[in-house]
Formats: sequence, C-alpha cells, structure tokens
Amino acid sequence: MSRVVGLTSRDPQGKPLIARPTVEELRKRARALVQTLHANSEEIERNRRVSPENMQMLRDADLFRLMRPARFGGYEYGFTELLDIGSEIGRGCGSTAWCYGLVVIHQWMLSLFPADVQDEIFSANPDIIICGSYAPAAQAEAVDGGWLIKGRWGFASNCDNADWCLTGVHFPADEASGGRPVAGFLLVPRSQYEIEDNWHTVGLAGTGSKNVVIREDVFVPRGRMLTFPQAASNNPPGAQVNRNPIYRIPFLAAIPVAIVAPALGMVQGALDEFLEMAAHRTTRGATAGGGRQMAEFQSVQLRVAEAAANLDAAKLLLYRDLRDVEEGAASGQFISVDKRIRNRRDQAFAIKLCTEAVNALFAAVGGSGLFLSSGVQRAWRDVHAVAKHVSLNWDAVGTMYGQHQLGLPPQGQY
Repeated sequence: MSRVVGLTSRDPQGKPLIARPTVEELRKRARALVQTLHANSEEIERNRRVSPENMQMLRDADLFRLMRPARFGGYEYGFTELLDIGSEIGRGCGSTAWCYGLVVIHQWMLSLFPADVQDEIFSANPDIIICGSYAPAAQAEAVDGGWLIKGRWGFASNCDNADWCLTGVHFPADEASGGRPVAGFLLVPRSQYEIEDNWHTVGLAGTGSKNVVIREDVFVPRGRMLTFPQAASNNPPGAQVNRNPIYRIPFLAAIPVAIVAPALGMVQGALDEFLEMAAHRTTRGATAGGGRQMAEFQSVQLRVAEAAANLDAAKLLLYRDLRDVEEGAASGQFISVDKRIRNRRDQAFAIKLCTEAVNALFAAVGGSGLFLSSGVQRAWRDVHAVAKHVSLNWDAVGTMYGQHQLGLPPQGQY
C-alpha cells in the first residue's frame, strides 16, 4: 500500500538503496518552495514556459523521485502522494505544478516500459524529464528492428526542459493486436525532434505546451514502445521488474491525477490570497459601501464558504478513488472497468468543482483582481484552462460515464 511511509527503497533482491523520506517530509519540502514559486509565477507566465531554475528547485528537493522505481533511486510512492505534493506546489505556481506532475507521471510511465528501455534511459539520467503528447497523431511504420515515424504532436507540456518525448502513435495491425491497428507510445530523444513555438494562450501559459515536430522519418528501436492496451492491462511489461503494485495500475485510472493536483493547489492558493486580501482591505465604493472592511460583506463571506466547500468536496472524491485503486492493486485485484470509469468521472467532476470555486472567488475579488499580478485572476484563468483538457472535460467524461451506466458502449478514455 503506497501510504506506508518512512521505509527504505530496495532493489528487486531486497538490497537497501536509499532512505525514503516520509510523505510529510516531502510535503514540507514542497511547502517551503511555495513562496518562491509564487514570486516567480508572473515571470513564468510571461515567458510561456517553466524556468530551468524552478525545475532545479524541485529536483534539489528530491521531489522528482516520488514515483520512480527504487532501483533507480526513487521512492516508489503512489498517486495519493502525487496528489499531495502536486497540489502543494500548485499553491505557488499552477504552471510549475502542472509540469512537475508530468515529470513524475512520465517517470512512472517509463517504468511500465520493458526493463532494458528503463535501464537505458534512467541509467543515463535518473532525474530524466520526459514531455509527452498522448493523442496518436502519427502512423508508425514497421521496419527491421523498430519503427519509422514523423509528424506533429501538440500540447507537449514542459518540452523546453525535456530530454525525451513520449509520442502517441498508431501501430499497424499484427497478430498480437488481433489483426487491428492499436494506439500506443514511442519514446524519442530530444535530438530527434524540433519544438514549434505555438503556445500563446489565455491560461496555463507558463506550461510551455508547444508542438513537437519530426519532419523527416526517424528510427525508433522496437523496445521503446508501449501500447495503450499494455498500459491499461494491470500487467504492463515493466511490472515484471518493478514489483511495487503502483506499476500495475491502469494508466488512465489514475494518471490524470498529475494534472488534477495542480488545479487543487491553484484553488487553495487563490483562496489563501483572497483571505489575506479581504482581511485587510477597506472598500472605496464611490456610491455605497465605502469605508467598510471587505470581510464584513455577506457576499464575500458566502463566496469564501462556496470556494472552500467545493475544494473540500473535490479532494474527498479524489482521495477516496485513489485509496480504492491503490488498495486494490496492493491486494492483487484487477481494477475493473466500473472503477476506472468512475475514477474518470470523479477526476472531471473535481475540476468542475474547482472551476466553480475560482469563479466564486473571482466574482468577489473586485477591481484589484483584474491586475495580472493577482494570483486570484491567474488561478481563475489557469483552472478554466485545466477544464479544457480532453481528459478532464466534464461534458465528454460525464457523457462517457452516463453511457456506461445506461448499458451503452462507453465512448472515451478510461
């Protein structure tokens, strides 16, 4: 069970590798960075990418190790801990938290690949940063020893800081796929792709989610592949060497946690800033209400209650679902389609609750909230941007859940 804390990471033979900090210690390290991350957040947004300095702060705090296999110096914590740490970072800078979550989750995904691919990439750099674009936007052509691919992949968050890219492709039909094409991933090093700077957005601007482009065919060795069915199978190739149950969890049952956690943190950061402002601000109304403390207005009090309740409700749903999945994986249970689709529903609904929370705060923040220096307005824009992600769009995911409950084939990702 991933909630056990304070253990020592061990290799498959049981040899101690590295002392594992408790979750509270890691949370404390993340909390210590919040003020600096907040101070940097306006510049991060202006530059449309997370700075190398912010990434280095997270690396120096050993937060990249969170879900990495123990045999590569990782802590082998789970998705619950990712929700803890990612949301803490999100209190300071939503874009940095978004990119942090993807660093951690892509290390986890690398751990699902065959052992020799893990050895090749982690051994060269255990703190590897992998960006990714999951939609199968290209066709992989089978050649001797591997694949040829070229194409354009969008929304590759944190690509400026990345060493590799996880590219979504369609693999051709073969006997193993039952004679049908199958979607999946190929890992491509930074030297084999370009970055196309097209990221000019109203929200999550600091994530640098630009296009990755391969203009001419590049060769990818066959072992650097992972199909969607393998990643969702409860038994991916990497589970043969990484024995912790977290590496058997179907990737879409829990992977969106990486991009839900920042939204929780953004809402908390906005609420913190709003409370601090309201406690000290005197209104200057020209016609009514002038000279009163902002905190005295009933409308302000109600917006605080609404935002806090929405945030709590989102957390309760997510922690319950993650507990179910992690306990099931630890006991060797197959994660059912019912639970996977329920989790997808709750991940999207949690973001719906987060948007309602920031809407409440932004509605009450007043004219000062229009300045780009305001964390409340940045959270308002960024959380709404999170809600546009296809994995968290309520209309798409809610419809899929309804289809499943009504006995129809669910149309979507689960």
